[in-house]
Amino acid sequence: MTCLNLDPSLPPEAILAVEELLLNRVEGGGVEMLCFWESALPFVVLGYGQTASREADLDACKAVGVPVLRRESGGGAVLQGPGSLNYSLFLRQDSDPALACVSSSNQWIMERNRRALQSLLPTALVASVRGHTDLALTGIDGVVRKVSGNAQRRRRIALLFHGTLLYSLAKLRQTASMELLHSPSLVPEYRGHRGHLDFLTSIPADAEALRVAWTREWAANTPGFGPEPKAIQDLVTSRYILDTWNLRR
Repeated sequence: MTCLNLDPSLPPEAILAVEELLLNRVEGGGVEMLCFWESALPFVVLGYGQTASREADLDACKAVGVPVLRRESGGGAVLQGPGSLNYSLFLRQDSDPALACVSSSNQWIMERNRRALQSLLPTALVASVRGHTDLALTGIDGVVRKVSGNAQRRRRIALLFHGTLLYSLAKLRQTASMELLHSPSLVPEYRGHRGHLDFLTSIPADAEALRVAWTREWAANTPGFGPEPKAIQDLVTSRYILDTWNLRR
């Protein structure tokens, strides 16, 4: 498996285009890849089937210049920006029997992600998989808080499985307010009635430690390369910059 770190100055819409292009590459026979990115600019990203106005305060986002974009995968709306490292796995479905369907893919990948996270934690913190594809931390107080949301997109041969690794909630809040997001339309049972700031917490590790742990777990030992700039720009202008895609629902 190869590994790629995207330039943090890459515009948010270009990041989403890169993910789609890398998925296309593996679908076309390319090698499996682990990719990391962290946006220098805040933005809201919606799951494929979500209604924009239900998940985000569109007027507030516009007022502060935070774009609302839509990705190809499912899952919920996320506020992205500094303090939130993202990983993206581009896998062949025939590389392991567990990847044959959505549910077993979730279980197999999330257990490996949980193991990577646990390797970084002090003994007082326990990492667990909650809901379908959340990573959460439980401290000595017994309270369970979310640190990672994840989603997948499947093609005929390849799949994209990606997620956030929230290592600094304070840094994320310096660039944008969590109030740009409404209470989510789909709420996992373990969340209860908690607001965003009571429900979320930070991973006690920096971005580089997270990269090392994920790279080790997924044996992503070979440097990879990204798509051509022209391919990225073409996809941005034909999809990821358009309201007809981002705000279509």
